[in-house]
Amino acid sequence: MTRVPEQQPAPDAGPAADPGADGGAEQDLRALFGQSSAVFASLAGPAHMVEAANAAFFAAIGGGDRARVGVPVEQLIPELAEQGFLALLNRVYRTGERHIGHDARILLGVGPEAREAFFDFTYEPRLDAGGNVMGVRVIGVETTQVKQAQRLTAGHRALLEQIARQEPLDRVLHGMARTIEELAPEDVLVSVLLADPDGRHLRHGAAPSLPDFYNQAIDGIATGEGVGSCGTAAHRRQPVIVTDIATDPFWDDFRDLADRARLAACWSTPVLGRDGSLLGTFAMYHRTPRAPQESDLALARVFAGTAALAIERHRAEEARLAAENRERAARRDLAFLLDASTVLASDLDYTQTLQRLAAACVPALAPLSTVDIIDAGRVRRVATAATTRPDEHRLASHIPVYDADDDAVARVLASGVSEIARRTPTGPGPWQDLKVTGYLCVPLLDRGTPFGALTLLTTGEDTFDGHTVALAEELARRAASAALNARQYTERVTLAHDLQAGLLLPQVPELPGAELATYYHPAGEGLDIGGDFYDVFPLGGGTWAFMLGDVCGRGAIAATTTALVRNTARAVAPLLPGPDAVVRAVNRALLDRPDSHGTGFVTLLYGHLTPAARGGLDITLVRAGHTFPLHVDADRSARFVNSQGLLLGITTDPHLPTHQLHLRPSESLLLYTDGITEARDPDGEQFGEERLAQALTGVPAHSAQEVVDAVNGAVRAFTGGIDIDDDQALLVLTATGAAGA
Repeated sequence: MTRVPEQQPAPDAGPAADPGADGGAEQDLRALFGQSSAVFASLAGPAHMVEAANAAFFAAIGGGDRARVGVPVEQLIPELAEQGFLALLNRVYRTGERHIGHDARILLGVGPEAREAFFDFTYEPRLDAGGNVMGVRVIGVETTQVKQAQRLTAGHRALLEQIARQEPLDRVLHGMARTIEELAPEDVLVSVLLADPDGRHLRHGAAPSLPDFYNQAIDGIATGEGVGSCGTAAHRRQPVIVTDIATDPFWDDFRDLADRARLAACWSTPVLGRDGSLLGTFAMYHRTPRAPQESDLALARVFAGTAALAIERHRAEEARLAAENRERAARRDLAFLLDASTVLASDLDYTQTLQRLAAACVPALAPLSTVDIIDAGRVRRVATAATTRPDEHRLASHIPVYDADDDAVARVLASGVSEIARRTPTGPGPWQDLKVTGYLCVPLLDRGTPFGALTLLTTGEDTFDGHTVALAEELARRAASAALNARQYTERVTLAHDLQAGLLLPQVPELPGAELATYYHPAGEGLDIGGDFYDVFPLGGGTWAFMLGDVCGRGAIAATTTALVRNTARAVAPLLPGPDAVVRAVNRALLDRPDSHGTGFVTLLYGHLTPAARGGLDITLVRAGHTFPLHVDADRSARFVNSQGLLLGITTDPHLPTHQLHLRPSESLLLYTDGITEARDPDGEQFGEERLAQALTGVPAHSAQEVVDAVNGAVRAFTGGIDIDDDQALLVLTATGAAGA
């Protein structure tokens, strides 16, 4: 409320008061209210002439020319007529009935000087000695400050509720500025500036009554000594009061701006967080030079604290949302990398892996991608991908020229460092047709040495940011690992197959009077050399040697032992009298081998076959701990050959008796490894020897290959096609006729 110097009312210029009933009481009231802050006025007659009033009355109605008596109220305070107060005075004067009002709103003054006020008041009739109404007595208490405090509290509560509901910060600050501007007793314009995270600059927050050009001009001002009221308050972390912008040196750089905005005073209070950090400033502008009262400073402190609460809540919410966004982005990146890694590892094929890499990048990382590798000293493109078939066709049909001076792929392959550019790649290419605007080339590394490059191409306004580059490099790292694993797997399988082939028969020989069929299937994926083996070789004079065995273990050691057994048998068989001597020589070779070549045992079936003069085959065999061979006679009845013998590589003198067997024409001898009988069904039950015999009993298998097929068909039907966990080998000898056949 505007404060004016307190003035005394002019001496009573009217006639002396009637010494009747009202006279003494009136004098007592004048004495009582003379220095009181309560409003008192004594009005006379139907014109409501002001006979007497205290200083509080004249101060309340505006003072100055209004501080006089002997004037009708309507003339002294003309604005009361339109607000209904003169009608109330007339009614009290006519009826003689008292009227009491609470929190009555009155506009005092006119134009810019008008102010809003609230009063609790009483209009009571003044009576003469005869009981006649001679005037009206006005007694009141101004409640403007109480009313304003109530409204301020309600507005402040509404702001706190907005903050608690997490309303947008700009809406809260705008509402706060409007609340203060409406409730402040003087004309005030409120501004809130927000500090950058580093506290070096202030940004526009809310200033609903300041002109736009002013808000735009101060948006982003630095914090520092002498930078207006707000910049200085933010720098000092203390309130800065400028009562006259026209003369204050803090406003030297902004005086013309303030003059255009018709600003004459500015009181700025820093908005500080609970930890003392700068959050912004809260400023109150005035149109005329003005110094603050204590109530103004208290108001600024209250709402600066409210602004701090709103800003801290806003920053906390922003931090929470940012953390959630980062977490969601990290989950998306992780899901992308996991999905891509799964796809890359789904096929152990080197080229397919690189093609899947190109496809995984589109459109997640870029609309176009290519993969180039070094192959036999030359660079070649192995994969392309695009979001549309026409673009993929254009990209795939491009034959790049890998010139180190004019090609990103060549440079990356030479340096092993990613290259990024916001332009089309140098060198010829369909870049214009594809609308390429930038590229990212990432090396595929093998222990630090590039063996390929992944190239991503952008179109339109898209650009590669740091996040995309990091994601592409991580994907390239995983893809390189998957591709190298696929290549190593292919090389290892090829090596295992080559070694295994060297330990088996290169081709099935033709035997006199017999058919020969073989079968071999390694366990797993064929990465290791199996322990099962077989061999057939001539001894001269129409006699042939045959063997089938199983070495303990797998891999290189098993291959070494297999080679030792086969080579020893082939070397000594022509020199020794019979199968038992050959097997004993093999046993001695196993016992004499160095420990580095393995120490495992070997099971073996070894024999000699000779075409019989009467037809069929005469067979002499030795069983050294191996599975029992199966004899299938002409009636298609299968029975096991009961030949005893100890396994090899354990003792120096194993028991190795020979067994004689004659195969008539169409009869077969089946040799097999335990991978056949130990094959399991989905429930874990083994195939066993009984099922093996049943598989060949009654089956019309008249050739060696038909016997092999019958056994394999029965095993596959039993296992349900599940992977085997042991090598499987078969060797079948079928007698065909006389020796000369």
